[in-house]
Amino acid sequence: MKIRRKPLIIVSALVLSGFVLMGLNNIDNKNFEIAKNLDIYFSLFRELNTFYVDEIEPGKLVKESIDEMLVSLDPYTNYIPESDIEDYRFMTTGEYGGIGALISKHGDEIVISDPYEGFPAYKAGLRAGDVFLEVAGKPTDDMNTEDVSNLLKGSAGQPVKVKMKRYGVKKPIEIEIMREKIKIDPISYYGMLDDKTGYIHLNNFTKGCAEEVKKAFLDLKEAQGAERLILDLRGNPGGLLIESVNLCNIFLGKNVEVVSTKGKVSQWDKTYKTTGNPVDTLIPLAVLVNRGSASASEIVSGTMQDLDRGVVIGSRTFGKGLVQTTRDLSYNSKLKVTTAKYYIPSGRCIQALDYSHRNEDGSVGHMPDSLISEFSTKNGRTVYDGGGIRPDISIEDTTLSNLSVHLIRQFKIFDFATKFRSENDSICPAAEFDIDDETYGEFMAFVTDSDFTYTSKTQKAMEELKETAKSEKYFDLVNGQFEMLEKTLQPDLDRDLKKFRKEITMLLRNEIVSRYYFQRGSSIASIEDDKTIAKAKEILANNPDYRQVLLPD
Repeated sequence: MKIRRKPLIIVSALVLSGFVLMGLNNIDNKNFEIAKNLDIYFSLFRELNTFYVDEIEPGKLVKESIDEMLVSLDPYTNYIPESDIEDYRFMTTGEYGGIGALISKHGDEIVISDPYEGFPAYKAGLRAGDVFLEVAGKPTDDMNTEDVSNLLKGSAGQPVKVKMKRYGVKKPIEIEIMREKIKIDPISYYGMLDDKTGYIHLNNFTKGCAEEVKKAFLDLKEAQGAERLILDLRGNPGGLLIESVNLCNIFLGKNVEVVSTKGKVSQWDKTYKTTGNPVDTLIPLAVLVNRGSASASEIVSGTMQDLDRGVVIGSRTFGKGLVQTTRDLSYNSKLKVTTAKYYIPSGRCIQALDYSHRNEDGSVGHMPDSLISEFSTKNGRTVYDGGGIRPDISIEDTTLSNLSVHLIRQFKIFDFATKFRSENDSICPAAEFDIDDETYGEFMAFVTDSDFTYTSKTQKAMEELKETAKSEKYFDLVNGQFEMLEKTLQPDLDRDLKKFRKEITMLLRNEIVSRYYFQRGSSIASIEDDKTIAKAKEILANNPDYRQVLLPD
């Protein structure tokens, strides 16, 4: 018996050795390819630097080549040079040293678009619409927003001098502002929508945001009597995965699986469960989402849906099911690299785009319907993978008219709010403020007297149709009809400002309110016209309807 088994053992050993050697050869081949191509890159760059007809900027060129290489993988794998580390920290922590204001490019000028309440710019009296003339003694004439932002940032406790131009004030304003450590509140607003419905709007998943949501929820529940809750994650791009787990823990019991990750390297295969005691596992909950809800927002909304803990309302989410990890590189730089995909409790991954299988032209396609799989929630409801979280109750996103889009892009709403603020020291509370006929008439006159121009999408489509008709020799047959249509479709500013008054009034009200009551006030002003919030209030108030949504199909 032993003699007969010996050849089998030898053959098995040889086969195993062959697989090991083949594996080693594969590794050696891969390492050779890496070394070979890095050598080619180095020699190419050396020759380019030596012989190219004009002077090149080596650092800039290498940065561009790295960025182009990484963008061929996915949009979330990024190289972060030392110069951008502070911006990266701000994205993950919400903290930076500066004056506490958003700035933007307005024509040839850099303006304050939103000073944060309670921070140095606000304390110094700066307003939205104020124009930077000088920062730290340097004129801003040829600067972009990044240049000005870099000058405004600095160590907490260090001053920075600015010279500003303000609408309606002839003489420039010169102020010395003391920089502070700025931490942006991840919650733009929370409060009671009625005597029983609490509301929390979370902007991002920065470090500690779950604790802030917990504090807000406890205040709503214990101090203000909330018996149901709306958690608004619309426009929330995500952030730290662990914060999504901690947030879920507010509404889920201890040791409940929220999300798992799986990658090529086994060290990224992890399961994340709730670790603390919940605040409330029974309160009726509605989670609001839209196309701008991504990543950690999708973990929270998807987990609430998978475990039938709350009703998801809104429009389909973005579909980012990829996890990034930061790796340290030389010279204080970093690589943010996609290391895994995440899976929510039902077992589904909500990644919408398949970056590993690109089309011939390099574009990335959505997951085809044939590859979308069904999964089940805890109660047995059917849910799907392959492209974001599909709400339990769908509400279409509001689409603005072309006129409103042009008014925003050309700063007409912004500029009128600046003018209004300079002429009115105060307004009534945010929830009560409205645009009356007189104010809207002033706005119409303001736009009409300005350099505002716009064309409609219908006009552009008409021009394309005319070109097609000409190329196909049909134009002479329908020229008269084209002329009639063009006359009808010709933009009439006075007519269109009246036609789209409702949506323009909403935009105008929010912008003006923000000048007096900042982000909190703007959030309050926008709630009244929000049909998604209205639907959430309706569902939560009607317990049978709420329970019905969570029942099996």
